[in-house]
Amino acid sequence: MKTSDFDYNLPEELIAQTPIEPRDHSRLLVYDRKTEEVSHRHFYDVTDYLKKGDVLVLNETKVLPARLYGKKRGTGTDFEFLLLKRLALDVWEVIMRPGKKLKPGGIVDFGPELSAELLCKKEDGVCEVKFRHEGIFEELLDRYGNMPLPPYITERLEQKERYQTVYAKEDGSAAAPTAGLHFTPELLEKIEKMGVIIVKILLHVGLGTFRPMKEETVEQHVMHSEYYSVSAQAAETVNAAKREGRRVIAVGTTSVRTLESAARDGLVQAGSADTDIFIYPGYRFQVVDALITNFHLPKSTLIMLVSALMGREKALDVYRQAVEERYRFFSFGDAMMIL
Repeated sequence: MKTSDFDYNLPEELIAQTPIEPRDHSRLLVYDRKTEEVSHRHFYDVTDYLKKGDVLVLNETKVLPARLYGKKRGTGTDFEFLLLKRLALDVWEVIMRPGKKLKPGGIVDFGPELSAELLCKKEDGVCEVKFRHEGIFEELLDRYGNMPLPPYITERLEQKERYQTVYAKEDGSAAAPTAGLHFTPELLEKIEKMGVIIVKILLHVGLGTFRPMKEETVEQHVMHSEYYSVSAQAAETVNAAKREGRRVIAVGTTSVRTLESAARDGLVQAGSADTDIFIYPGYRFQVVDALITNFHLPKSTLIMLVSALMGREKALDVYRQAVEERYRFFSFGDAMMIL
């Protein structure tokens, strides 16, 4: 398959720059794979498509204020660090810009109490650095760090929490699992009262989110690994639903990748690991029956995952309809539910 087979035309003005308020007032495109029917609703209508016994799977990762701006010690050269993955207590994988103006041993200062030394450079522009700090690192990161908004969002985010889900818990992501941004506490409470079982898993979003596909053919692409964790209780709840023929509905592509990475012979195994699973058309889903997601970038691994679930031609057709209906796209955009 060619990467260009997953391209589509998107007017720039449809790229959402700010989140909708309230969260659940974003629009919702619903696609039924059995009937091929497309419906245009609002996100608070998601309850019309859920039923008692469904298992709704949420990714409870929390976005770190992972973008740091500093100056090279000795020269004052401006640097930007994007934290990707914690390797040890104070050792991180980062993307560093500019990448050529710091050699191993060089130091960048972010504030009086926080600096980083470059340890080594790895592949794909990734570097390994060691942070030096006075005080608690997480508190300093919160003070000096900025939310790592994608490059297509150019407007300033006034409230940091709007790039977090309301159920975010475990620090570690370099980007938000954006399908979850549409939920409010009230909507989640309503869903639970319907008899829908909410399960929380974890995948820390990393480098893959920021890396465009450069390969001409889909099969050549290699995903960057990301950490995931599934508790014994979460695994058993999902597996009970699979055994009893109840639906497992993933909120976001990160939840899909977690469930499918942990699957063995159609059942989810509890545990933690790194995954580089790449889901594209031809993939046979073991666990996920339905998906709530946002509208994704052309030629991205995420639109390929959606295409694996609903078929490439149908996915592109539905995306064309979304453009015609003036849906808002990408991280702060509207949502889509694939049944």
